[in-house]
Amino acid sequence: MSLVVDSARSGSAAESLGANYVSIGLVNNMPDTAFEATERQFVDLIQAAAPEIVVCLKLFSIPDVPRAQRVRSESAGRYRSITALLDTMLDGLIVTGTEPCAATLKQEPYWPAVTKLVDWAGENTASTIWSCLAAHAAVLHADGIERSPLASKLFGVFDCETIPCHPLFSRAARRRVPHSRYNDLPEAALKSSGYRILSRSAAAGIDAFTKEQRGSSLFVFLQGHPEYETATLLREYRRDIGRFLRRERKDYPAAPQGYLSEEARDLLDAFRVRAVDDRRESVIGDFPMLGLEANLENTWRESAISIYRNWIGFLKDRKEKRRSGLARCGPHAAMPEHSAALADV
Repeated sequence: MSLVVDSARSGSAAESLGANYVSIGLVNNMPDTAFEATERQFVDLIQAAAPEIVVCLKLFSIPDVPRAQRVRSESAGRYRSITALLDTMLDGLIVTGTEPCAATLKQEPYWPAVTKLVDWAGENTASTIWSCLAAHAAVLHADGIERSPLASKLFGVFDCETIPCHPLFSRAARRRVPHSRYNDLPEAALKSSGYRILSRSAAAGIDAFTKEQRGSSLFVFLQGHPEYETATLLREYRRDIGRFLRRERKDYPAAPQGYLSEEARDLLDAFRVRAVDDRRESVIGDFPMLGLEANLENTWRESAISIYRNWIGFLKDRKEKRRSGLARCGPHAAMPEHSAALADV
């Protein structure tokens, strides 16, 4: 078994693993419609990325993220509160984004909890991955870097150029990454504040970047979603169409870029004509989900597994160095030769 999910009910599963494991926390902030799917995506990805390393995964949630009572009740047995996280020893942490509710991040109900989490992670993890909106919140709190709205939703699978020979990407010069966001971060502001850009796309802008924290943790920021399953973008597109049909948005959403086959685009074009002509909520029931799924291809899975395999390997190296008493201050000293560039590029 390479993955043990240490739920709120299971007590401390880590005690039975001895010292040969890596502990990772997942703070799942996704809205109710994607909450369970997001947990599944990260569990599957971590399991695929750690065939030879035992990972003890602990699930956490922020109470201030809006949730239906049903979801809170159903997740209570698996998820711990964020207050429990602050008293937990972890090697690594993953913090997901969520759908924004307020005009600015600082007005979000969960903002105080996120800022506390950023400060804690910098002092108490070997490395933390900040995904999408969580990345925006972390750089805003840490360095005052404001995100800026895009002219339209960035939505699809994009080709990204990576830093040559960077260990996080296993020397791959190119990789494909799903993106789904309405905002972006200014590259010049990130660079001037000490962030290192790891990959970018001509169409999608910055994809991934890092920064070493004063407490010795290496923060990894991902504006994209390498964890997405094959049909995640399609389900999101169907959700956006449903909002159009319910008149929660004025315009019909654009289809995801770089993701669909010609046959799939033909199916969506035919459905769009009908939905615009007959704008009723019930029309979403005829969305050709099965036909579209049959033509989808996951072109990013291999690189996603590689990124998380290298990240988990880094966590294990750091833990072994600490146990042997050889680690000095800062992540550079704890990195073996093959992963030292994680903090240097």
